Amino acid sequence: MGKYKSFRIWKGNISFLVDRRAVNVIWILAGISVAIFIIGVGLGDMKINPFTVLHVFFGGGDDFERLVVLQFRLPRMIVSVLVGMALAVAGGILQGIIRNPLASPDIIGITGGASVAVVSFLALFSDANNSLKVGIEWLPAAAFIGATFTGLLVYFLAWRNGVSPIRLVLIGIGISALMQAFTTMVMILGPIYQASQANIWITGTVNGANWEHVAVLLPIVIVLLCIAIISARKINVQELGDELATGIGSKVQKQRFFLLLIGTGLVGAAVAFAGGIGFVGLMAPHMARRLVGSTFGALLPASAIIGSVLVLLADLIGRTLFLPLEVPAGVFTAAIGAPYFIYLLFKTRNV
Repeated sequence: MGKYKSFRIWKGNISFLVDRRAVNVIWILAGISVAIFIIGVGLGDMKINPFTVLHVFFGGGDDFERLVVLQFRLPRMIVSVLVGMALAVAGGILQGIIRNPLASPDIIGITGGASVAVVSFLALFSDANNSLKVGIEWLPAAAFIGATFTGLLVYFLAWRNGVSPIRLVLIGIGISALMQAFTTMVMILGPIYQASQANIWITGTVNGANWEHVAVLLPIVIVLLCIAIISARKINVQELGDELATGIGSKVQKQRFFLLLIGTGLVGAAVAFAGGIGFVGLMAPHMARRLVGSTFGALLPASAIIGSVLVLLADLIGRTLFLPLEVPAGVFTAAIGAPYFIYLLFKTRNV
């Protein structure tokens, strides 16, 4: 037992074992993420020393520094972290329940479905002045519906006496292309609130994030992440295969549907406020698996942190490297993720 650390929550009603090495790796990853976060808050048109950033966090700094840090940059960085965590954990869940290393929300069309729902929502509920007629808190609900519908559609279309990994990916790619076409059509034909920013659902960016976005996104992502981590044992059982999982008393289909809802909820929340930032849900779980192993009790937290780092770095590069221009974060995640996906496709071509 010395190799493992036991975690018990809710008075011991929920418990799980995690490799001590994995716990140490997760703490190191968390430290790296915090360092990137603090440094990132200080970078931009106006550079601010990391120690000054910390000083501002604790109530110091002058008025201008507080304005830049607390009002302009901090909400954007928090949204980046939450979006990266949501996409990474959703990708890990999908790879587990589908038992397919190629599965990720954007590749199999779930992100595209959420994008269609969000852009349609904005088109339907914009008035003549391009102002939104309903509260922005309804955006995640619309994205969740779109993501869930698309996820179920792909799963059912891929079913033929079971789900073949390659068949599911190929159908997902087709559905993803279809959803992108629908998104473009709605953007062209419909009056959209803040139409100049509508392209964020094509490439993905956290530009324009504010505290209102944080207030809506934070509780959704935190609750769903906690549920996902608590459900890690169910995902481990799913990876055993349907017959073996059923043989040990697991309600495979119910658990799979529940976990799919958690994944689509995370995707919907992320897409609602950052658009289709691609390949984070593919890369982060694979990176985490190399560092902490394949047990989901450690894999999901590690994936969440790695996902946050990927989006933080992509956004940081996009808004600092090409000043005064700004490149969407999704451009950089796609530039890394697309070749990685091709590598994985060749690696699993005989599956």
